[in-house]
Amino acid sequence: MTGNGTPPGWALRSAAVADVEAVAELRAAVMRADLERLGRYDEHRVRQRLRDSFSTEYTSIIMVGRELAGCVTLRPADGRQWLEHFYLAPHQQGRGLGSAVLRTVLERTDAQGAAVALKVLQGSAARRLYERHGFVMEAQDPIDVLMVRSPSERET
Repeated sequence: MTGNGTPPGWALRSAAVADVEAVAELRAAVMRADLERLGRYDEHRVRQRLRDSFSTEYTSIIMVGRELAGCVTLRPADGRQWLEHFYLAPHQQGRGLGSAVLRTVLERTDAQGAAVALKVLQGSAARRLYERHGFVMEAQDPIDVLMVRSPSERET
């Protein structure tokens, strides 16, 4: 661990087609508890939704050393950047890695002057992470909360 608690030696690399099954398994593991709580867990669907929307163009794999520790997708649509498929392996959670990755991603979108939107499941602990990084609720339904973050004011 580094002084701030973030695992040392983490990096983002471009996703490859060969990553899709590992990422689908990661998604299933990470989302299971929240989806079960909401009565929405389906063993096949949780993986297939990732497979159907996986994009090597917009997805980065989070590596800690040589281990696939997570992934994050940033996809442009509707005049915003959409933060999707942000998953960390359970043993990597709570150590500052999610904040470090999110800071890196948001520095890029801030430099572009782009707003960032995401959906998080109702009751998910991840919502607190997003709120700490400036996301605010824009809308919600019984399953999802739509959150948006405006680009930070940059010093000129």
